[in-house]
Amino acid sequence: MADFAYTELLPKGPDTGTEYRLLTTDYVSTVTLGNRRFLEVDPEGLRLITREAMRDIAHLLRPGHLAQLAAILDDPEASTNDRFVATELLRNANIAAGGVLPGCQDTGTAVVVGHKGERVLTDADDERAIAHGVFDTYQTSNLRYSQLAPLTMFEERNTGNNLPAQIELYATPGDEYSFLFMAKGGGSANKSYLFQETKALLNPDSLTRFMDEKLRTLGTAACPPYHLAVVIGGTSAEYTLRVAKYASARYLDTLPTEGSETGHAFRDLEWENRILELTRGFGIGAQFGGKYFCHDVRVVRLPRHGASCPVGVAVSCSADRQALGRITSEGVFLERMETDPARFLPETTPEDLSGEVVRIDLNQPMSDIRAELSRHPVTTRLSLTGTLVVARDLAHARIKQRLDAGEPMPQYLRDHPVYYAGPAKTPKGYASGSFGPTTAGRMDPYVEQFQAAGGSLVMLAKGNRSRSITESCARHGGFYLGSIGGPAARLAQDSIRSVEVLEYAELGMEAVFRIEVEDFPAFMVTDDKGNDFFTELATPVSLGR
Repeated sequence: MADFAYTELLPKGPDTGTEYRLLTTDYVSTVTLGNRRFLEVDPEGLRLITREAMRDIAHLLRPGHLAQLAAILDDPEASTNDRFVATELLRNANIAAGGVLPGCQDTGTAVVVGHKGERVLTDADDERAIAHGVFDTYQTSNLRYSQLAPLTMFEERNTGNNLPAQIELYATPGDEYSFLFMAKGGGSANKSYLFQETKALLNPDSLTRFMDEKLRTLGTAACPPYHLAVVIGGTSAEYTLRVAKYASARYLDTLPTEGSETGHAFRDLEWENRILELTRGFGIGAQFGGKYFCHDVRVVRLPRHGASCPVGVAVSCSADRQALGRITSEGVFLERMETDPARFLPETTPEDLSGEVVRIDLNQPMSDIRAELSRHPVTTRLSLTGTLVVARDLAHARIKQRLDAGEPMPQYLRDHPVYYAGPAKTPKGYASGSFGPTTAGRMDPYVEQFQAAGGSLVMLAKGNRSRSITESCARHGGFYLGSIGGPAARLAQDSIRSVEVLEYAELGMEAVFRIEVEDFPAFMVTDDKGNDFFTELATPVSLGR
């Protein structure tokens, strides 16, 4: 008979590298029962730490993430586009740090993971107190409400407060309450992938081919450069995906770097470097060509059932919103984020960032806009000034219903380029709230019908699209322009001059808007001749074996 041997699945080491700030010494006390000391936490402490964490991560980034962006500017191997995107993201961080405009317009689903020591007493519904903290932040900040409540199978309504949150609480030894706070936008959440593989994957050649194929499909819709996580193995499919999410937040960085016969998780540092180098060879770069598709990679190896080999992939995007928290007998503590991102931003002139920038007047007739775009190849950097119409998922569904009923295409989609986006709340004194692009691919099913009806002939959004869009643009003389994913605050402050609702005001942030923009940055991704920037980059390279 074997001896009993226990190991944690995720045996994290001590947290020695995180700097915390003290929020308060209120709400905590200690009590001794018998010979054991317990930590008592007032529910208002849970509400406070959640409220402050969710506000911080909407506006501030970790200094390590900002240092990685700054390093792109110093790398002679970085492409012009890499450096341009990195500069825009650093400028965006500087604006967001002012605490008015959030860094990204998609202010995310609130995710809170808590580990409550067995000697922590709250005498309350902890989830309710945490949810109240989320509610406080979204009610009092310029953040977007993105949660849709299902009323029936097909009818939904925005909850109007960004609840419910995803709250996971676990029991652990000790007398401390620790937290991971995350705000997960739709773009990066939608790039969480599960693959059910077999033992045949577990050799260097097969794993390299697999990673080369699958990681290219991440595309740019989730706003790279990414913090990429790959998890091999897992006791269940859902556990594999959970670990991938944790790893993308660098929450598992203190795992062991070697395995053992007891079956605990470990980080494989060799494969982290191999996969990082693989992604640098894709040519996708920081959205529009180059080296920096990923900042870094985490590879976690988990035990598995002999008949299963799940593989999980997750990313943290350029918004990179997470923070650690702790409640101890000494007080309530939150990870210290960077409040002065400007120190990472060098003095940079436009000449340092790119070559030719083609300026496009959006207030000329649509035929003239298309004629001007047709003169330039894909990857051309553009600067847009004039009128854009904003429409995304729900507005597209409404317009499709009208077309299906025999009604004409709305004139505003015939006369103006369409920007796929949805704004955050507009702060007092501002023309717009944070207003970055949403993922273009979700609108792909509508494009052929819309372009055939004379609309959506110039589209602006983020991320790669399906082959059907390239074909439709070639057939109807259309174009897809890529907007930089990530710098929503910078676009609101520096490029968007006015916003008005055109139609479907009842849809809130998914209404149809008319906006006036000035020097709005974009890139030519798909032209009217059947060329698409991402097509070649999506093809895996041969290993020569």
